[in-house]
Amino acid sequence: MTRIISGTAGGRRLETSAGEQTRPTSDRVREAVFSMLDARHAVRGMRVLDLFAGSGALGLEAASRGAAEVVLIDSSRQAIETARRNVAVVGMPRVTTVLTSVQRYLDRAPERGFDLVFLDPPYPLAEPVLGEHLAALNGSWLSAEALVVVERSARSPEPRWPAGLAREQIRRYGDTAIWTAIHVPASIRA
Repeated sequence: MTRIISGTAGGRRLETSAGEQTRPTSDRVREAVFSMLDARHAVRGMRVLDLFAGSGALGLEAASRGAAEVVLIDSSRQAIETARRNVAVVGMPRVTTVLTSVQRYLDRAPERGFDLVFLDPPYPLAEPVLGEHLAALNGSWLSAEALVVVERSARSPEPRWPAGLAREQIRRYGDTAIWTAIHVPASIRA
C-alpha cells in the first residue's frame, strides 16, 4: 500500500501501477525525501515537475504539502491512467498529467521554469539516457536555484550532471539512492 504521508491529503491511499517497469517510491523513502525538502522550504508554493511519474506518488505528495503546481509525466498509458485516478482520489486540482515520453516533453519549450524536479526512472534506464534527460532539463526548464532530485538504485553510479547542475548530496535508503543537485544558472556561474 502506498499513501500520502503528510499535508492536506495525508493518509489517503494511492493506487500503484502494475506495469513491469513501475517501481513506486516506498513510503519510507518519500518521507525522508520530503523531510529534507520541507526543511529547505523547497515544496510549498513551488512549481513541481515529476518525470517518470508512475502512479504520481512523488508529485501528489508535493501537491499535498502545498506545491503551487505539479506536472506528472509518464510514457506508460497504464501509469498515467493510475496517476489520474490518484489525482481524483486526493482531490488535487493543481495537478496535471501528461502521457508522453520524458525526452519528447523536454524537447519542447517550457512556459517557465520549475522549482523542484523529480526524476525517478526505471532502474534499468541507461546512465547515458539519464544524462541526456538531465542535460535537456538544464536551462529554461529550471528556475534559478531549482532543486533536482534523482532516485536510482543504490548500485547505480552517480548521475552525469551537466554544467549548471551542481550535486549537493546523496542519501541511501536500502536499495535506493537519492541524489540532489541545485541549478546554478550561467549568469551566476560566470
